[in-house]
Amino acid sequence: MKKISGINTKIIWTLRNFIPMLLFPIANFYLFDLYTHNPFTDIKVQIQLMNIFLFELLMLLFFMLFGRLKWSLRLQTVFFMIAGLADYYVLTFRSAPIMPWDFYSIGTAMSVAGDFEYTPERRAVLVLIGYVLLFILEGVVTLRISIPDRIAKKQDKVKIIVPALRAAAFCACVCVLFSFTHMLHQESTISKYGMYDKLFTPTVISKRNGTAVAFLMELQYISVDKPSNYSESLAQQILTPYQEDVQEAPERTPNIIVIMNEAFSDPAVLGDFETNCDYMPFVRSILNGEVENTVSGLLNVSVLGGNTANTEFEFLTGNTMAFLPQGSVPYQQYVKNDLDSLASHLKSLGYRTIAMHPYNSTGWDRNKVYPLLGFDEMFFIKDYKNPEKIRKYVSDRACYDKIVELYEERSDDTPLFVFNVTMQNHSSYSEEFDNFTPDVEVEGSSSKTLNNYLSLIKISDESVEYLIDYFSGVDEDTMIVFFGDHQPTNSVVSNIWKLNGKNGSDLSDEDEAKRYKVPFFIWSNFDIGTVTDIETSANFLSSEILELSGLPLYDYAKYLQKLSESYPIITALRAESADGESTKLQNVPGELNNYAIFQYYRLFGKN
Repeated sequence: MKKISGINTKIIWTLRNFIPMLLFPIANFYLFDLYTHNPFTDIKVQIQLMNIFLFELLMLLFFMLFGRLKWSLRLQTVFFMIAGLADYYVLTFRSAPIMPWDFYSIGTAMSVAGDFEYTPERRAVLVLIGYVLLFILEGVVTLRISIPDRIAKKQDKVKIIVPALRAAAFCACVCVLFSFTHMLHQESTISKYGMYDKLFTPTVISKRNGTAVAFLMELQYISVDKPSNYSESLAQQILTPYQEDVQEAPERTPNIIVIMNEAFSDPAVLGDFETNCDYMPFVRSILNGEVENTVSGLLNVSVLGGNTANTEFEFLTGNTMAFLPQGSVPYQQYVKNDLDSLASHLKSLGYRTIAMHPYNSTGWDRNKVYPLLGFDEMFFIKDYKNPEKIRKYVSDRACYDKIVELYEERSDDTPLFVFNVTMQNHSSYSEEFDNFTPDVEVEGSSSKTLNNYLSLIKISDESVEYLIDYFSGVDEDTMIVFFGDHQPTNSVVSNIWKLNGKNGSDLSDEDEAKRYKVPFFIWSNFDIGTVTDIETSANFLSSEILELSGLPLYDYAKYLQKLSESYPIITALRAESADGESTKLQNVPGELNNYAIFQYYRLFGKN
């Protein structure tokens, strides 16, 4: 009986330890991915095994570090429960998962964290319940790395050997983790296992490769590789034809007011739908060529639902996210020294350069970056005295009143360059407020988020009409540039896809490209002609502004103007040639490679 009892004890001990050691990390992986998608159907079996290996490895690493299996398993469970929930909300708010370089943006994320609705959907609630149950089950584990007292008393060396072995095992786990990560960065691995590696669709990377493995895959893009054939001398050579020693004083120096309007877009570009009223009648009249002295069309941007600063970066500097890691934020990662921009060029022409944003100065490190781009003055939320608010945010009208105030208070005739990033239309769009009554309704849809969003766009439309009406009556030459920074998240536009019989998780390349198009227009109170249906990208827009305003172009702007004749659209998603053909942006040849070379030189080569 004693023998049988001893066997039973060993069986119970094995069940309580080694089976949980094997199965609980597997459960952790599936729960982690279930927050956002179904790993059983979305991830190939061989890639599921890679994820399971990673979770087992992390469990061993924690076990060697802490010496107690129960708390190692529980630490892993709590970590991935929280990380998965954070990823779930980030994906919900900006339609893209957490990526390695997001850790540079923690400060910005925290500053707006209180502005979102955190009610989880049914899927997330079920996953959280699963994690709680897993945490409870892990309480049965008893295995620990320890030295029995009877052995320790007899052999003092054991006290040193066991910790040393634990440390060695921990180091071995770390080495394996580094090797595994390195393996994921190899093209041979990606090809062999059929992994997805297109960075411009980060949601698909996580969905097909598993959230944890996708995160490790993206680590390779934290640093920016030099373009093919890069050298500083070649970069300087590329720019030489566009440089001039003598720059004549411009005949006209119009005030230039740029409005980058938060989340302003026309969802009709994604599919047909009917509303009870026009949500952007004024902007639409410009896009239709009904307003004189306007140039308008569609602007292709590189971000979706968030990362506003990247559209700023492309517009102000003429650089493109096409040659930088998808999801990275140059303001926080790469702009550390003075960088030529539209602002610095206008400053050299005698302009007073002003950046305005009615929110926190530290968002995206704007308070640090704007001076490096050539802005002399900055106005943030503390500089707006009792402004009108719509929902939680300063209204567009209040922003424009501030611009008018600056214009009227000038003590001399120094021309103004104002770059204003609005805040009124920031997500989320599901909450209700006493100071906002939506008046746009989409026929055939009960989506509150879509109706709220379109109602905000209608207010923005009315506000920019007010701004243009004001400057139509001033004597000084003035140009107003207006564009959206990105389209809203999928939570808004998914309803439009549904009305058009489409599924947002299975879009064609053409439909995917439409998600990155926003309206833009350039208006002036002097003659620039009237042109419609232009399609360009944010990196080329500042060169177009200089050309239309009659101001001299600096060397990089001239280069970009020439490049746009061959490739009028260059974004992180794609490059489109003048004949309408899309070009991949990996290992690009010819003119695109020259662009990559010179951009790398401007950002990294001079420093």
